[in-house]
Parts: sequence; C-alpha cells; structure tokens
Amino acid sequence: MNDRALPAAVTYADVEAAARRLEGVAHRTPVATSRQFDELAGCSAYFKCENLQRMGAFKFRGAYNALAALDADARARGVVAFSSGNHAQAVALAGRILGIAATIVMPADAPQVKVAATRGYGAQVVFYDRAAGESREAAAERISREKGATLIPPFDHPLVIAGQGTAAKELLEDVGALDYLFVCTGGAGLLSGCAVAARHLAPEIRVVGVEPAAGDDAARSFRSRTLQRVDNPVTIADGARTQSLGAITFLLVLRHVHDIITVTDAQIVEAMRFLWERMKLVVEPTGALAAAGVLSGAIDVRDRRVGIILSGGNVDLKAMASLFA
Repeated sequence: MNDRALPAAVTYADVEAAARRLEGVAHRTPVATSRQFDELAGCSAYFKCENLQRMGAFKFRGAYNALAALDADARARGVVAFSSGNHAQAVALAGRILGIAATIVMPADAPQVKVAATRGYGAQVVFYDRAAGESREAAAERISREKGATLIPPFDHPLVIAGQGTAAKELLEDVGALDYLFVCTGGAGLLSGCAVAARHLAPEIRVVGVEPAAGDDAARSFRSRTLQRVDNPVTIADGARTQSLGAITFLLVLRHVHDIITVTDAQIVEAMRFLWERMKLVVEPTGALAAAGVLSGAIDVRDRRVGIILSGGNVDLKAMASLFA
C-alpha cells in the first residue's frame, strides 16, 4: 500500500481551525521538564501536561471543537457520545459550556470518579455491560436515532481528531523543533491529530504511538497495514481499551506515524510512579503511556529532543493506592 497516496481526512488547516475555536476556552497547558527523567532516558524531554487541561484530559479539545462546529438546529437536538470516561467528561463539559444537552453511554465498570464527573457536568449517563457483549456503539446509535441527536464518537471523527491535534501544535510552538513525539494510543484520535500537526510543523519529526501490550491492535495494524482488533483488553490503561483503530485514524496513522510500540502494565505503573513522585504530576495510567514508552528503551532517543504527551490525570485514588503498593 502506498501510504502517501491515502486520502487526507484531516489536514493541518483543520487543526488551525480547531485552535481558533478553542482559543480562550481550552487551557494552553504548560510544558514540564525533568533533569532526572532526562538522565534516565538519555534525552531532553518536554512533557505536554494535558492532565492539567479542563476536565483533566486532552479529550476536551476534540469534544469542544466538534460541538462548537454544530449549527443551531443540531445544538437544539443535543448530542450523544460513548466513552469509558474522559471523552464522556469532555462532551459533558463542552455541552454545558455551549448549552447543548448531552447523553453519554458508559460501561458499567467505568471508573467511578469519571462517572461522577460526567454527571457533575450535567450529562445524562446510560450504562452498558461490555462483559456481556453489549455494544456501546449500538446503544449510542439507538439513542441518537430516538432523540435525533448528533453522535460524537470518541476518536474516529474529523473534528475530534483536529481538536486533539492542537496539543502537538502548542507543544511545538512552545519548545521548537523536536526529534521525536511520543503519544498514547487507544483509538488514535490523539495520535493521528498530533501526527498531522507535528509533521506539518516539523516534517522530519518521528511520531511514535504507545499502547498497552494487552491491547496491541494498533501496533499490529501498523505493521500489517490491515486493521486489527482486540476484544476487551485487560489493562490498567482504561482509556486505551479500544478494540481497534477507526477507519479515519487508521489512514492518518499509516500516513503520518513513524512507529507504534507497546508497554506492559508494570512499565506504566513505574512511569506513573516517577511522574507522581519526582515531577509532582498526577497522571492516570493511560496518560503515562507515552512516558513509559520513552523509558522502555524500545526507541533509541539518546541525545534527542523528545516531546511526550501526558494525556490525562483523572485517577481513582483508591485504585492508584493499590497499584503503587
């Protein structure tokens, strides 16, 4: 397959348009550095702290961009989303800001902190049982038909992808050229959006996706150039429990991403421990994937300038206590 011949569903112009919608609404999150991390990894690392974004994750960027682009009629009919947590909160918060009613389909075993936050932002939550084989997509589509509401998927949507890409745009604007950019990977909305932005602003940059080893569908898809699936992956990185990349994100990953690597849950915990203890950054398991990928040594980043997206900080403190123990 000639990846360069693939159609571009999302362009840098779309990321720029998203940045204009988000200006003054989303936080321009800070960039953190750590001498100790640099010594461990042998590189100069720059952490984009999306754990400090509104509602605690990068997902706010894509959700707000998608909802803000709706016309008056669509806004009046409301929106529906499905998510394990962060996209749920993002759509709920964006809906509250824009005055759009939101219904969120969430798994029955979603972290309670994320369920509570979603409801706190004013959204209606509808549960499904993924252990019983229920489909969140089917549930969301049914509700969308019944309500006449617009479906806002968590990653495979051009406006969502473009919104997520603004994180990489800001990082490169703030720190200058980078040799590598490491990004957590679930459905690859963040990865593909950041890759579009990064490859435009720094054409020689190498963008690397990092996913949990138990849910390695993206890595297998990348290497085989055919879309692979994994059913209900068991990993502490709940934001990366997606079963496959999306049709749009897959094409963008093939076009713009250099590599996709995996890390174990134990490596995720160790990365989280470093971020919490040494950098004083509260980062959830999925949010620590990119940092774990750098520390794994799977990619030689010695003496390189490396960007790392810390994608979120919505943690269940009781669960974290058991992990760190």
